[in-house]
Amino acid sequence: MRDDTHTIWQAIRESLAADIDEGRYAPGDKLPTEAALARRFGVNRHTVRRAVASLVDAGVVYSRRGSGSYVQQTNTEYPLGRRVSFTRNLRAAGRMPSRRILLIETRAADRREAEALRLSPDDQVHSYDGLSYADDQPLAIFRSVFPANRLPGLPEALARLRSTTESLRAVGVYDFTRAWTRVSAQSATAPQALHLRLRAGAPLLQTLGLNVDTDDQPVEYGCSWFSGESVTLTFGRDNDLPHPSETI
Repeated sequence: MRDDTHTIWQAIRESLAADIDEGRYAPGDKLPTEAALARRFGVNRHTVRRAVASLVDAGVVYSRRGSGSYVQQTNTEYPLGRRVSFTRNLRAAGRMPSRRILLIETRAADRREAEALRLSPDDQVHSYDGLSYADDQPLAIFRSVFPANRLPGLPEALARLRSTTESLRAVGVYDFTRAWTRVSAQSATAPQALHLRLRAGAPLLQTLGLNVDTDDQPVEYGCSWFSGESVTLTFGRDNDLPHPSETI
């Protein structure tokens, strides 16, 4: 005897998968509610729930408790090296890069920032917080801090240009390289999850890095939190990475 219920939920799953494949629901988009899908397909919510659960198991969508189901983010390879270019990395992967400013402020350096930038405990830093996007999909939260005394006009340049490389060039830093990078894993806090359109507790890849100028003086200490579900960090030779004359 044929299991009609089994056939129905499979058909719903295939219909939703086709919607996603054809771009009706883009990466990061929220699917309609169970009630809306039940009305669309003329079935009960249990049947819809089974179809969506199958898509979750297949990694096509993910569920966020109390919020709903979302299309899984597209995976992006992000190279890390001595010269790291946000714009070029994403364009090389066929993605459109953009950034949104969350906060630019000048404040006292914390202990870790002062140590990395070789500052005195009472020195100030310019702090630049924002979101990095690929095709309007949130890719990472970032925070970059810079020595304030050395770079007095940097906040205005960052607000106007939104490019770290161009902003540093505007205040006299024409070349810099990555001195070191450290990578660790952590779980997304609720605010991080909201920014990255993830569920709270989703895996993040945290990178810490220090950039230095041609005199080996620190110019930027940065921390980024990448979505572990949509980003693969890669390490390799820097032959194909750009000179800082290219925008990041």
